[in-house]
Amino acid sequence: MSKPKILQEGTSYSFRSYFELPNDTDEILAEFGYKFERQRLHLPKTTREIEYLAELQQQLEDTIPYVTLSSETAKREILIAPVLARVAVMCRRLLRIEYPLKVNEQLQGNLDYFIESEMGLIVIEAKRDDLTRGFTQLAVELIALAILQESPEVLYGVVTIGELWVFGKLERSTLTIIRDIGSYTLPDDLRELVNILVGILE
Repeated sequence: MSKPKILQEGTSYSFRSYFELPNDTDEILAEFGYKFERQRLHLPKTTREIEYLAELQQQLEDTIPYVTLSSETAKREILIAPVLARVAVMCRRLLRIEYPLKVNEQLQGNLDYFIESEMGLIVIEAKRDDLTRGFTQLAVELIALAILQESPEVLYGVVTIGELWVFGKLERSTLTIIRDIGSYTLPDDLRELVNILVGILE
């Protein structure tokens, strides 16, 4: 017996809509012909020295005790944007914020953060600290990007609640999206997190 379709014909969906859907990630991705897996990702890492990383580490350690990180805006300004801005400068890549993307009526909306490169990098902030649904939204955004960017075999994304970051990877040849079973926390894993972000974009 085939399952009823989740996405309704003639209905418009934004990327945020996929965060709100009650269905599991694998069911939603199946609507686009993709498989979903969870495994340990072996992510690219840069070996070069990151400029001003110690200063960024100090900034986070000094600021976090004195800012209430209960709102999405606070997390964005204190934890997410400073890290991505440093990565963008290191890689000499443009950091786009609230970047509009539309493929069709089922794949459209704004990417929280997007740094364009050969492998692309989307970073989204999970609303209401829900990493599971946040990852579903990220996965759908990666599918949209894969349709528009025909060249890369692999695309990367990250979902974050500010303190915690989880990577995802889209493999075009196998139509698979993989969620890393590991995660990275700020401020403790800042060096490793930035090395990976720069590694993806180099």
